Amino acid sequence: MHVRELAVPGCFEFAPTQHRDERGAFLEWYRAETFAAVVGHELTVAQANHSVSRRGTLRGIHYALVPPGQAKYVYCPRGAVLDVVVDLRVGSPTFGVNDSTRLDDVDRRAVYLPEGIGHAFLSLVDGSALTYLCSSGYDPEREKAVGALDPALGLPWPSDLEPLLSERDRAAPSLLQAEYDGILPTYDACLARYRALRTNGQ
Repeated sequence: MHVRELAVPGCFEFAPTQHRDERGAFLEWYRAETFAAVVGHELTVAQANHSVSRRGTLRGIHYALVPPGQAKYVYCPRGAVLDVVVDLRVGSPTFGVNDSTRLDDVDRRAVYLPEGIGHAFLSLVDGSALTYLCSSGYDPEREKAVGALDPALGLPWPSDLEPLLSERDRAAPSLLQAEYDGILPTYDACLARYRALRTNGQ
């Protein structure tokens, strides 16, 4: 498996080796030992989510308050999406920086984002499926969103697609407004969370 760190520190792209023959293909889209060696701790899976989206569907930017936050390991078993991570950690040297990866059923890459990082994706074809391994369960009181169409972020959404958003995502505040309202995770809180995960051997 080939691994590279994205422009947002702590976020990684995992590209599995695919074994193909006349029957089809086999691959390991997640391997605990590889993950722990790269990230520095194991991934505790508290919840596994699965979404299916029509072409043009835009979900995000979603994040959870820290602690505990919610780390995600995201994989696309069918279709294709443009997956985006955004550093929402106030005080981070890369606050507001984003990076993107195409996740699809050809290269079968996966993306990991730690607690405090925002996540969004745009479905590029009908029926795109995304599976998430999550480090904590859904908590509506701690689940937040930042506007994925915030011009200040300049996210690389394709210009030929009209994005389809939920009412909640369309009403999400800009990054500047979320920072002003004090609803973003802090870099210090995230670093403390990462240290705790490494110390606990998780």
